[in-house]
Amino acid sequence: MKSILTLVLAIFSLSAMAQVNDMTTSLYDSYSKYKEPSLDKRRIKHNDIQPLINTLKNNSAYTVQKVGESIKGKNISLISIGTGDINVFLWSQMHGDEPTATQAIFDIFNFLNSPDFKEEKKELLSRLTLHFMPMLNPDGAEVFTRRNALGIDINRDALMLQSPEGQVLKRIRDSLDADFGFNLHDQSTYYNAERTSKPATISYLAPAYNYEKDINDVRGNAMKVIVFMNNIIQKYAPGQVGRYNDDFEPRAFGDNIQKWGTSAILIESGGFKNDVEKQEIRKLNFVSVLSACYTIANGAYKTIPLEDYEKIPQNDRKLFDLKIERFTHKLLEKDYILDIGINHLEVEDENHETFYNVGRIVEKGDLSTFYGYETLDATGYRLIEGKVYPKIIQTMEVLKSMDIYELLKSGYTYVRLAKFSQEDKEVSLPINILDEDQKVPGFFVNIGNTPNFILQKDGSADYAVVNGFLINLKTKENNFKNAIYYGK
Repeated sequence: MKSILTLVLAIFSLSAMAQVNDMTTSLYDSYSKYKEPSLDKRRIKHNDIQPLINTLKNNSAYTVQKVGESIKGKNISLISIGTGDINVFLWSQMHGDEPTATQAIFDIFNFLNSPDFKEEKKELLSRLTLHFMPMLNPDGAEVFTRRNALGIDINRDALMLQSPEGQVLKRIRDSLDADFGFNLHDQSTYYNAERTSKPATISYLAPAYNYEKDINDVRGNAMKVIVFMNNIIQKYAPGQVGRYNDDFEPRAFGDNIQKWGTSAILIESGGFKNDVEKQEIRKLNFVSVLSACYTIANGAYKTIPLEDYEKIPQNDRKLFDLKIERFTHKLLEKDYILDIGINHLEVEDENHETFYNVGRIVEKGDLSTFYGYETLDATGYRLIEGKVYPKIIQTMEVLKSMDIYELLKSGYTYVRLAKFSQEDKEVSLPINILDEDQKVPGFFVNIGNTPNFILQKDGSADYAVVNGFLINLKTKENNFKNAIYYGK
């Protein structure tokens, strides 16, 4: 009798999983219908989400409550929907510069408000009650920084509870006594799935609740849901899922929430090639979170083997924006063969609404165990320091009329501009700009320097690197964002 019951449960679980798989495929394919258009950039602020929250207040399906304030007095809201006995608590942006999941949460609201998938949503919301706390750290979001206005990391405040934001998170977790908790973050775009060149686009973690990393039912359930989400994401970003380090951190909220009896699931949004604003990753968050909710609602996750969790590759951090391999570099009249890793660092504007990039060499030497979003095999190429064009160019209009690629082929990575406006400092052309009488910044192939050079082979300049961006001078292909204005 027991074996028959086990077989029936297994068949039910397989059927339920197949239904969720079909559902999430449909969600992925129709995502553009639900994407919240007002949140199309990473640097979102508290004021950007308030009109969306106010709209939900007028929808009787939702309960919207002010549950606290940030240090600077910005409201923190809890938005609940559903009538089920299983409580699922989701919070985002406890780090102010990690907004991807906040955007996805409002996409989920648009999905829930749509007339689509009526039967599926009825099943979901009759079994679950979903509680969302978007943008836990609005003061950090305002200036696009990790920490709150007190200067502390909220995710290391679970014990002392000195931050009002941390106090709100603890109080709501305790009042809900949530069955599942989703701790929604962004991680560096330079993480890769261990021993592969693929970025860790999404990383998961079922945090440990003690130093021994024991697995009880609470943590085990989080692991099973993560395995399910991983299987879903593999369809859309194959090989691009990582498993975050599970060393116990006694001050962290995720570890303590696991300890307090809520199955805690950490989701980290990493990098995806040519997705600077993380909009594809936002879509994967949307699918990942909803698929998790569906498997929790129908219980299909319960039959997933725990050992499948350990099969997810660990996070590693061996990615660069650009890796150039095996170029020749002369130093003190001797040739050396080197690799370099270059990253595009973001520099905020004064209003923390946009940014420009500054390229930096961040590693040098034998980088055979590292990878790049973009990789160039420069075997046989010699690195030539970029030169300054000898003539002074009067205006930006004149510069725009010139053939920049011919300048680069001639070895010039800098020009002098006699007259310029404030707008000219946003250098969209692939060449750096100096003042009329300014000296050229010296370039050495050293860590910390901004790379501006030509790669030459057999007398032909085939590639240029301007502010760390690779430009193919033969095809003019590049993913260039900006050069640097070196004026006063």
